[in-house]
This record gives sequence, structure tokens and C-alpha cells, in this order.
Amino acid sequence: MASCRIALTKGRLESNSVAMFERMGYDMAGLKNKGRRLVIPVPDADAEIVLAKAPDVITYVERGVCDMGIVGKDTVMEHGGSFYEVLDLGFGSCRFALASRAGADFYGGYRAKVIATKYPAVTRRFFEGKNMDVDIVKIEGSVELAPLLGLADAIVDIVETGATLRENGLAVLETIAPVSARLIVNTASMKLKKQPIEDIITRMEEYLRGKKREMRESGETV
Repeated sequence: MASCRIALTKGRLESNSVAMFERMGYDMAGLKNKGRRLVIPVPDADAEIVLAKAPDVITYVERGVCDMGIVGKDTVMEHGGSFYEVLDLGFGSCRFALASRAGADFYGGYRAKVIATKYPAVTRRFFEGKNMDVDIVKIEGSVELAPLLGLADAIVDIVETGATLRENGLAVLETIAPVSARLIVNTASMKLKKQPIEDIITRMEEYLRGKKREMRESGETV
């Protein structure tokens, strides 16, 4: 059995994570040719990768069936949990934003505003910080539809370039928080599997330092 089990968020974070592990020197051929397998060994890391949806990554790490996890800060903020948030991995960068119809006076009037979102916990905390009473509507699909259909006054969602908002006549009112991929670690595993976990964290830190160096040398913003 591998000494360390890492839960990886399926999708875009998965491909970015695989690229990161390859840059760290690990052979990720098994993950690149995984077929339908959901648990994939990485022999030269003495680890195995578990592919899961973002909220499940947190559950697996918190419950201790996985020692480490790579998940978006958006999921960490929405679901919380008891684990160590160890590193900002830098990829999957976007932001939580409040958006409404372009030109609308969102903050005007005295009526409680209706907010549509996939992230009710994040939304609730944001408006509590403003001492604003709002009615939060949970939406599973395209939240941009809610203001267009008259269901909501505004939305709270993940925004990358803002193109989808603009194409639907919406505009960002406020940025709530930056979002990127994070490395989380089970609290017990950090003690019981200290050496293999620290070895992986050290290599990740070296990778991140190298990436920052490359960005500085190429003139990109770090």
C-alpha cells in the first residue's frame, strides 16, 4: 500500500495538478492513461491519486481516507472543514465576485435584495460583513440566468475573465475574494505520515519557487 494518498479534484485542476507533479519529477503516465480508474498509483512518489469531485476531496481529507488533497479555494471557503490548508498552488486562478445587471443601482432602496448563487455560505458571510439582509437563492446551473429572468437582483459566482457576464449584460460590482488551487492535509496524517507528506510539500514548494523565478524572468506578474 502506498504511504500517502492524495485526493485530486477532477477537471481543470486535475490537468494542472498532473502538469505540476510532472514538473516536480514524478512519473504521471498512469494518471494520463487512467481510463475509467479512479484510484491511480504513482510508484515513484510512493503515493496513489484518488480522483473526486471538489466537495468530496474535502470530505475524504477531513475523514482521513486521503492524507492530502488539491482543491479550489472556492470549495474550501464554501464547505470549510477540519484540515490544514498548507499551500496556495497558484493555478486555477479566478475570483469570487458580486455581479448585477450593468448600470443597475444594486445598493439603492430599502428592499432586501435577492442573490442567486452556487455558494450560499460564502454569500451569507459576505453580506453579513456588510450588515445587509439578503434573500439567498441556491442555483445549481448557470447563475447568470437569475437576473435576466427577474429571479434575483444580483449573483455571487466564480469569475475568471468576466466574458460570460458581459455577454449576458452583467457587470462585476465587487470582488469578494481571490480563488486558486490549494493543498490541504489531514490533521492526523500530518503527524502520523510526517515524512512522506513533508517530502511532497518540499517538492511542491521548490516547484512554486521555480515557477515564480520563470515568471519574473519572462516579465510576467508574480
